[in-house]
Amino acid sequence: MAVQTVAGNTGVSLGSADALSCRECGERFPLGPVFACEMCFGPLEIAYDLPAGDPEGLRKRIEAGPNSIWRYAPLLPVPADVADKPNLNPGFTRLVKADNLARELGVTGELHVKDDSGNPTHSFKDRVVAIAVEAARAFGFTTLSCSSTGNLAGAVGAAAARAGLRSCVFIPHDLEQGKVVMAAVYGGELVGIEGTYDDVNRFCSELIGDPAGEGWGFVNVNLRPYYAEGSKTLAYEICEQLGWRLPDQLVVPIASGSQLTKIDKGLRELIALGLVEEKPYKIFGAQAAGCSPVSRAFKEGHDVVRPVKPDTIAKSLAIGNPADGPYVLDIARRTGGAVEDVDDTQVVEAIKLLARTEGVFAETAGGVTVGVTKKLLEAGLLDPAATTVVLNTGDGLKTLDAVAPTTGPSAIIRPNLDSFREAGLA
Repeated sequence: MAVQTVAGNTGVSLGSADALSCRECGERFPLGPVFACEMCFGPLEIAYDLPAGDPEGLRKRIEAGPNSIWRYAPLLPVPADVADKPNLNPGFTRLVKADNLARELGVTGELHVKDDSGNPTHSFKDRVVAIAVEAARAFGFTTLSCSSTGNLAGAVGAAAARAGLRSCVFIPHDLEQGKVVMAAVYGGELVGIEGTYDDVNRFCSELIGDPAGEGWGFVNVNLRPYYAEGSKTLAYEICEQLGWRLPDQLVVPIASGSQLTKIDKGLRELIALGLVEEKPYKIFGAQAAGCSPVSRAFKEGHDVVRPVKPDTIAKSLAIGNPADGPYVLDIARRTGGAVEDVDDTQVVEAIKLLARTEGVFAETAGGVTVGVTKKLLEAGLLDPAATTVVLNTGDGLKTLDAVAPTTGPSAIIRPNLDSFREAGLA
């Protein structure tokens, strides 16, 4: 979609969002349903006129807000009355102080797990979709859509149902059954496509340019600049829940890479606004070995991420051609972090480790971050004395197949005490 280059917003009101800005060349465009710069084809992101000059007042305003991402509405591309509209109100999920896991891993500093399984559809995708819905409303879209590895499909279906919009979402045909059911139950249209996520994404890009896609808002394509901003709220919440301070280290899963880049953006915004004291922090990326193009590029010292064909149980991270991969490399290197990967066996072990030590049942993506955290500690890349936050982005009930083969009853006994004792349970 062609747009004229302008200095700022030309009519659409989305709070403090001022314009779209190219991440590569800096060219600015009016707010609209576009995602690529027409000058250099670089990705567009939101530029803001953020409230400045009164950090204490802004901090108090945030703390008095609702227990959802809408407490940060002044820092997001949403209208001021967003909390009064029909939406799923995601966010402000718990930050678990993981002392048991810390002891198990040999961590002497603070270790926290940001557990986003508590969102309405049990993944962090509710955050990004909530922002995309507001953009879809502003631009007059009637159908909400996406390409998805599973979690996003459910989040779009639920958010559209709540907002009174039609939904039609596209997924690889071989996703985990739990995610398929959760995406379908909200009554929208769910379409399985033969192929990988990257095939699904290419199809959606074609549909946007076809008359059949008229009036459709694809949350992670033509609404991507707005959608991606939802991930910043993870950074905001983590810092607020730490008492308005930056963590020293974060371990973030990588699918497209957008979540990691926006968490970094959120941290930098908090510093610029004076809401947290500036200090160095490190961001580490986590991938599954069966889909680890960013990890491979980091280890080989490359700036280009070469696409791969995914083969991993961590299907929510199975994006073989991650759009934000090069930016993840930049952030990991700039902050002194790294990008690492773990194999499927390590993912399952890490899921069980987190469940056993902290009572948090993570999706496979959470197993990736915990597994990578363990691996980074063993390699001496993570400081065990630092304040570290590990992200769990989804609920383990969505990926039961990953742990079911090695998880079950400790024993099956007859209903009497003798049988109980014979089983060695007394």
